[in-house]
Amino acid sequence: MMRGIKYIFILLSIFVCAGAFAQSDRQYIRNGNKLFHQQNYAKAEVEYRKAISKNPNNSQAIYNLGNALLMQQKDSAATSLFQKSGRIETSKIRKAMSYHNIGVICQKHQMYGDAINAYKEALRNNPNDNQTRYNLALCKRLLKNQPKDKNKQNNKQKDKKNKDKNKKDKDKNKQNNNNKDKNKQDKKQQQPEDRMSKENAEQLLNAALQEEKATQQRISKAMQQAGSKKLQKNW
Repeated sequence: MMRGIKYIFILLSIFVCAGAFAQSDRQYIRNGNKLFHQQNYAKAEVEYRKAISKNPNNSQAIYNLGNALLMQQKDSAATSLFQKSGRIETSKIRKAMSYHNIGVICQKHQMYGDAINAYKEALRNNPNDNQTRYNLALCKRLLKNQPKDKNKQNNKQKDKKNKDKNKKDKDKNKQNNNNKDKNKQDKKQQQPEDRMSKENAEQLLNAALQEEKATQQRISKAMQQAGSKKLQKNW
């Protein structure tokens, strides 16, 4: 199990210096610490930001603001603040705390390589931190196992994708074959109808020609009879 965030708030007496400027940002930090311990992280954030506005290089205010943001699930912003406090912090113990918290955030998001680097940096500044050493060993183990799990998952997804594609192609081929069979059947059914239509047309044409011939014969006969009667009359 991952061992968690370091929320240790160092006494601010080490920042004592003359003038209202130092007193002002220290007071905001105290207010923020009180609100943080009351789990009022949003208001604590406001107080820490006020401290930073008074003194942008106050590494403790930056570190504490990172913790307040982290408790509000603002991991990316918190990481940036821990990185900044780690760079400007002069105390190795507090510097180690910043890098430890960066490691915890990376470990939470399964970014084990980045977590390992952060924990190593923390141990360089505080070699006696067993909590960081435990997290480092855990991340190394998780990183070693991660590629296998990823490859296995990728292979499963690839196999599923290929199966879906093969099924889709099979269904498509089946549909095409069904369409071909249907077209053949339709063509076979249409052919007799076409022949019947042609035969019927020929029969109808022959019948029409015969009827026309008979009609012409009747007309010719009638005309002959009419002419014959007329001639007979004139005579």
